[in-house]
Amino acid sequence: MKFRLINLVHIFLIFFSNISFGQKTDSLTVKTKKVKILPVPAFGYEPETKFHFGAVSLFTIDLYQDAKTRLSNAKIEFNYSLRNQIIFESEWNYFFKEETWFSDGLVHFAKYPDFFYGIGADVTENDKLLYESNRMILDFGLYKNLIDKLFFGGEIRYANYSNISITELNTSAELIDSWNFGLSTTIFYDSRNNLLNATKGSYFKLNLGYNIGTNHYTTAKLDARKYFTFKNNFVLACRLYNSFVIGTPNFYDYSILGGDEFVRGYFYGKYRDHNLSTFQAEVRTPLFWRLSLAFITGISTIYNNSNFARDLKPNNGVGIRFLADKEDNVNLRFDYVLGNNNNSGFYISFGESF
Repeated sequence: MKFRLINLVHIFLIFFSNISFGQKTDSLTVKTKKVKILPVPAFGYEPETKFHFGAVSLFTIDLYQDAKTRLSNAKIEFNYSLRNQIIFESEWNYFFKEETWFSDGLVHFAKYPDFFYGIGADVTENDKLLYESNRMILDFGLYKNLIDKLFFGGEIRYANYSNISITELNTSAELIDSWNFGLSTTIFYDSRNNLLNATKGSYFKLNLGYNIGTNHYTTAKLDARKYFTFKNNFVLACRLYNSFVIGTPNFYDYSILGGDEFVRGYFYGKYRDHNLSTFQAEVRTPLFWRLSLAFITGISTIYNNSNFARDLKPNNGVGIRFLADKEDNVNLRFDYVLGNNNNSGFYISFGESF
C-alpha cells in the first residue's frame, strides 16, 4: 500500500512538472511557470497522530496569467505516523479563466487507529476508546460566479468509515461501520488576495446540506473571515466559524472541535457534539529575511441545543513562517498551540490555517 501511494505522488509530480510552459513577450522567450511545485519532506507532531513523517507537494497554479484570475492551488500529501496511521490526501482550490467558475475538492484515504471519547464538551481521558478504521472521503464542489467575487453552487460528498474494530473491552453504540452521501448548496463571497496567505480582503461562506446513509441528517456551516494589513506589513486575520447538525449524524460527522483547520491546540475528535462555534485570530508580523512570526488566540465552544457557552475552550500559541515562494507569497508554517486541560499541538503545513 505504501509503495502505491508514494508512486502515485511521483506520477503527479512528473505530470505537473511537464505543464510549465514558456511564453513569448516582446519577441523574447521568458519562462513564466504556470505551475510551480514545492515538494518537501513532511514531518511534525499533532495531537491526532503524534509524530508523523512523509512527503507533501504544494502546486501553485496560474494557467491563465491574467489580472483577473487569482492563483489556484492543489496539494498531494502522504504521511505515516508513529501510531501506525497511513494517510493519503489530495485537495484543490481552482479558479477557471477570469474566475467565471470555481472548484474545490478533497480525496482522502486513511488506515487509522484513533481515539473516540464520546459526545459532549465534558468528556475526559477516562472516556476514550481506541479503535481502528479504514476511511474514505470524496468531496467535490463547483460554483458559478454570479457577480464580482460572489459564487453560488453545490457540493457532493461521500464518506465511508469501514472495518471498525475496538481494541478495548468497553464498547460504544456510536462506533459502527458508517457511510453517508451528502448534497449541499453553497453561496460564498471571496475577495482575498491570496487563498494560501491572505493579507487583505474577506471571505463569507454559507453551506446547507442534507445527508443520507447510515443516518439521515441536515448540516449548516457558516464561515466568515476578515484580513487587515497595517503599517510595516503587520497582518490581523480573524475567523468566525459555526457548524450545526440537525438530527443524529454518523459518529464522524458531528461538529468537531480541534485540528489544524479549525481549533489548533486540541485533539481532533476529542470534543464533538451537534454544534460548534469558534472565533480565531492571528497577528502575523515580519521578522527578518524570509521569516515572520504569528501569534494565535481563540475561544470556542462545542454544545448541543441547550448548553451554548457552558464550557468555553481557549487556545493560544505562536508560529514561525518561512516564505517558501516569494513571488506567489506562499509560506511554510510551523505552529505550536496550547489548549486547556493539557491539550496542545504542533503543526506543519503549507499556507495559513485560515
